[in-house]
Amino acid sequence: MGFPSNGSSQDKPYKFLIYGRTGWIGGLLGKLCEAQGIEYVYGSGRLENRSSLESDLDTVNPTHVFNAAGVTGRPNVDWCESHKVETIRTNVVGTLTLADVEELLKNYDNVCTLRVRMPISADLTNPRNFITKITRYEKVVDIPNSMTILDELLPISLEMAKRNLTGIWNFTNPGVVSHNEILEMYRDYIDPSFTWKNFNLEEQAKVIVAPRSNNELDASKLKKEFPEMKSIKESLIENVFKPNRKTPVA
Repeated sequence: MGFPSNGSSQDKPYKFLIYGRTGWIGGLLGKLCEAQGIEYVYGSGRLENRSSLESDLDTVNPTHVFNAAGVTGRPNVDWCESHKVETIRTNVVGTLTLADVEELLKNYDNVCTLRVRMPISADLTNPRNFITKITRYEKVVDIPNSMTILDELLPISLEMAKRNLTGIWNFTNPGVVSHNEILEMYRDYIDPSFTWKNFNLEEQAKVIVAPRSNNELDASKLKKEFPEMKSIKESLIENVFKPNRKTPVA
């Protein structure tokens, strides 16, 4: 996200310009703005089209710009490997164009970059939801990872904008959770009959186009700014599985 450096965003009502209207996260950002009474407009320009971005910024005159646009591939990231031109056009060139336009306008020289990983929400019907994905896989690898619970962290992103926070932030809940642990929660809270099979990285490599990233991001910086933030396992239970519980309470 980008915002003015002269403090003017705090002298007038917030007005967010959001890119990524048709995307999962971009759509959720709009709903959050509505719920909080924040004025927002979805950008109509294409990220790779410099003049259309300039037009958006001139017309909307936002206090902050959120870029949630990008391609992740369907049904998974392997699509990006076989569609590299489309992926680079939006995810690389488009993002750089937006940043360049903001700098040229001398209006948005402060930027906050949020690193989202394996996003999860309480909407277990959404095909982009990491839980929805792995429950549909024939086999899964069991590796601990950092993940982002959108129900908890997206509201934090709006607060970060209000606080004019800058820099690069690992935008994940503290700690890690393994794929098996998530599927065990799914079985315990949603479907007692659910089963799954594991395979190792070597076996996985034979059925995917590109290797997958597995890692733990240090979320201590975010936790220090927002101490109320739950750990990944706590947030999964409180924000995702309990609201969707279909099994009897023990």
